[in-house]
Formats: sequence, structure tokens, C-alpha cells
Amino acid sequence: MDAFGKLVVGAAIVQDGRLLAAQRAEPEALRGGWEFPGGKVDPGESDLDALVRECVEELGVEIVPGERVAGEWPLPNGYVMRVWLAGIRRGVPSAHEHLALRWLTHQELYDVAWLSADLPAVAAVEKLVWG
Repeated sequence: MDAFGKLVVGAAIVQDGRLLAAQRAEPEALRGGWEFPGGKVDPGESDLDALVRECVEELGVEIVPGERVAGEWPLPNGYVMRVWLAGIRRGVPSAHEHLALRWLTHQELYDVAWLSADLPAVAAVEKLVWG
């Protein structure tokens, strides 16, 4: 396993100058909060393989991972999140496991209630994408 223990990967999917945000359905404590699509890395799975797999499962799209966003963010229960910029190779995102999806322009980036653990990653993505 990774030196950090339990790893979560997130995809900062950017298309036409907009960032895709996903609204959590579960667990109940996080329901309604917004996050990057992604999820846990399975034992023996690479970070990028997990990122691609999670986007297929959650959004029904095949992504092309790009640059990793500088930073690693602690999550509850000993998890650590890493985020990559990504583009869509194939498909149109749909909310398979989320309540809703929303494409956010730079001006709308904080119009959704990001999960508190995701906020520092959102700020890092903002700096990387929009300067």
C-alpha cells in the first residue's frame, strides 16, 4: 500500500474552461456536498488506474489523466486525497453514483457547497487552471 496508507484519487475534469463538480449521494453525513469525481485506490491498483476506473463507474466516461495537482489532502478515517487534471476521451458525464453534476466556470467555482476536505484541493486546481 502507499506510504500514506489509504489513498483516494480525484479527477479535476476541465472542458471548455469549466470544471466538473459532483454532488455526493452518500454516506448520509456527506449527502449534498460537492466533490471531485473519484474514489478509493484498490490494493494493487495504481493511482491513475483507479482514477480512470472511478470515472467510468461514477460518470460513464473515459478520461485522460493529465498533470497531478500539487498537494495531498487529508480526509477522514486516515485517507489522503490526490487530484489530477483530466480531460474526457469518450462519453458524456452522467450522475451514476451522485445526486447531480455541474460544470462550473471560474466565476462559479465557489457557488456550490464543496465538502470541507475538498476545499484546499479546489483552491489548488483553481490556481493551476486559472492562475
